Amino acid sequence: MAADIDILASFDPFARSAPERPANARRYVVADVFTDTPLEGNGLGVFTDGRGLSGESMQRIARELNLSETVFVLPPERGGDARVRIFTPAEELPFAGHPVLGSAIVIATALGRTAVTLETAAAPVALELTREGERIVSGRMRQPLPSWRPYEQEAAMLRALGVEASGPPLEVYDNGPLYAYVDLGSERALARLAPDMRALAALAPTCAACFAGSGASWKMRMFAPGAGVPEDPATGSAAGPLAVHLSRHGRIDFGQEIEIRQGAEIGRPSLLRARVDGAPERVERIEVAGAAVIVARGEFSF
Repeated sequence: MAADIDILASFDPFARSAPERPANARRYVVADVFTDTPLEGNGLGVFTDGRGLSGESMQRIARELNLSETVFVLPPERGGDARVRIFTPAEELPFAGHPVLGSAIVIATALGRTAVTLETAAAPVALELTREGERIVSGRMRQPLPSWRPYEQEAAMLRALGVEASGPPLEVYDNGPLYAYVDLGSERALARLAPDMRALAALAPTCAACFAGSGASWKMRMFAPGAGVPEDPATGSAAGPLAVHLSRHGRIDFGQEIEIRQGAEIGRPSLLRARVDGAPERVERIEVAGAAVIVARGEFSF
C-alpha cells in the first residue's frame, strides 16, 4: 500500500501540476457529503497524506478547518486500502459516517477504484462506489453493528431539547459516537426545536438524535455541542442506528431501505439512505448510502 499512499499524497482532483510547495505543505480536499449539490450536505476535510502528523496536530488542524469532521489518511495496518483518523473540532472519533463515505470517494477517485476498505479505530469499513464518467458520485458503506441500552438521563435530555416527552422508548446507541434517539412525533415539532446548547453539552458524550416520520421517509436533526458540532448537517453514523431503532420497534420492516433528510434548518440539506437486515434480537447487517461531491482543494503550511 506504500505506493498507493504516495499516489494519495500527490493526488489533486483538479490539476496534475502545481507550483513548488514548501516541504511542510499538507494538501487537502473538501467534499460535500450526502448531497450531489455543491455547498449543501455535510462538508468534510480530507488530508490525503497524514504521515508524520501527531494526533495533537491533527486535532489543531481540525479545529482550524472547523468542519463537522476532518479526516487524515494513513497507511493501512489491518489489510485495508487505507487507514483514516477522524476528528471533530473538539475530539477524535473511532467511527463516523460522513467522513468514511467522503474520504472513500476521494481515495477511490485517486486510485481508480470502485471499492475500498477503510480502517477506522472502530473497525474496517467496506464501501462500494458508483462512478459516472470520470467521477465517483456516491457510495454505500457497511457500518459496524451498534450496541444499545435505555438512556438513564432521559429527563435531562428532554429539558435540554425543550420538549416535554419523547415517543417511547428513548434509547442510546453506541456507534462510535453515542446517540440518544428522541422521537418528536411530527416533522413540524422537529423543525421548531431550539435546544439549550449548554445543557446539551453537559450531557456529552451523548449526542441528541431527534427524528420524526413514517414508512420509508424520515427526518432527523442531530445536536452534538459537546463534540464541537452544535448541529450536524448529515450524520451517517446516526443513520444506521436510526434504522436499527425503527426496525427493532416495528416502525419499519427489517430489510426496508429508508430515506433520511437532514440539515435543512441550517441551510445544508442532505439526503441519507439506510437499511438494516436481521431481526429484533439479532441485527446482522447495516448499510448507509449517499452521494458526495468534491468542491475545493487547498494546502496547509506550518
